Amino acid sequence: MSKVVLITGGSSGIGKSVGEFLQAKGIKVYGTSRNPKNYPNSKFPIVALDVTQPETISKCISEVIEKESRIDVLLNNAGAGITGPIEEIPDAEIKRNFETNFFGPINVIKAVLPTMRKQNAGLIINVTSIAGYMGLPYRGVYSASKGALELITEAFRMELKDFNIVMTNVAPGDFATNIAAGRYHAPVLDDSPYREVYGKTLRLMDEHVDSGGDPKQMAEAIYKIIETKNPKIHYKVGAFMQKFSIILKRILPDKVYEKMLMNHYKL
Repeated sequence: MSKVVLITGGSSGIGKSVGEFLQAKGIKVYGTSRNPKNYPNSKFPIVALDVTQPETISKCISEVIEKESRIDVLLNNAGAGITGPIEEIPDAEIKRNFETNFFGPINVIKAVLPTMRKQNAGLIINVTSIAGYMGLPYRGVYSASKGALELITEAFRMELKDFNIVMTNVAPGDFATNIAAGRYHAPVLDDSPYREVYGKTLRLMDEHVDSGGDPKQMAEAIYKIIETKNPKIHYKVGAFMQKFSIILKRILPDKVYEKMLMNHYKL
């Protein structure tokens, strides 16, 4: 019997690439979007879901279960970017980012757990970010929200072992997707003490995304995890130096690593 996979944020970017790849491998895929009608040509069904609206989460899970009687894999992929000097980002935008990147995935997990427990089987994959392993300048809120999801995955994983439910996460580096277009950018204010440095850093971040890798790398990684009998706790997918930066953070003195990051961002 083909596995049933639910991908949040499956209408574009990494989610779309993963969905199309998995479907080509014979896996039954459902993606989600806040506005499914905008994607009539999707190669797999798109179900309405907004991770910040719990009622849509329950309705989506129920709809997939009604059609398939099971959900074998949940890929928590929906997320949002945010940039800006932390001092200047409105509180409402910080909270909105955590609602999408942290509380949203938790609520989707909570909604799918009763079904997976009944099945006595399930795999939950949380898409985090290599940025979640370090506090990046002008991406601090994003780093914090993704880092929080990394840590709670570790705790969740231990709590779910008795139910034969496995949880893991995948931290991508920069990939060529439309994430920059949908990201909240704190405006570069003319009278801001951060104006020059933030403006320069913002351009550099956009260049990194534009020159990022093929999202198919993420699709291949996700497929391998789904086919793995005992997945690891953490996976990293991206360019060598992006993944190596996590190792450097473990072994270098804090101030040396901080200096390396500042040099990278030309601060």
